[in-house]
Amino acid sequence: MRYFVALGAREIPVDVTALPSGGWNVRVDGKEVAVDAIHAGDGLSVRVDGRVIDLLVDGAAPNIKFVASGVRGDATIETERTRASLSLHKGSAAKAEYVTAPMPGRIVRVTVAAGDSVESGAPLIVIEAMKMENELHALHAARVGAVLVKAGDTVERGAKLISLE
Repeated sequence: MRYFVALGAREIPVDVTALPSGGWNVRVDGKEVAVDAIHAGDGLSVRVDGRVIDLLVDGAAPNIKFVASGVRGDATIETERTRASLSLHKGSAAKAEYVTAPMPGRIVRVTVAAGDSVESGAPLIVIEAMKMENELHALHAARVGAVLVKAGDTVERGAKLISLE
């Protein structure tokens, strides 16, 4: 999956691919980087090309605050998928609300389509996280503007799944 990490005015493309061994193939700005991470107390100890960085992260994507080996900073992280869905829907109604993923997971089922009218409490989408299925419901009566994901997609916490008008 491609991530775009913005540190100040600099944006860095990061490609991450899961390997069958359980490890990761990581490319930063097109260059392969050896990365390994372990949980360490409240954060992570990350080894990047042999250099160890103790990392504490506060917040969730897209906007996070971090401390990396004692240095504080802010970053914005977007996925290629999130960026594409935002550009597709820039022209949509200004009053649109979004149903977002409450946790990272895999979309199991979408029970609505664009244009559907839904009542408060109606099931909209099912997301699987940690082998548990979670059904997301409409908080109020609305019309479905767009469905931004499909069954089988993996999403991050906070990803926009459905727009409601």
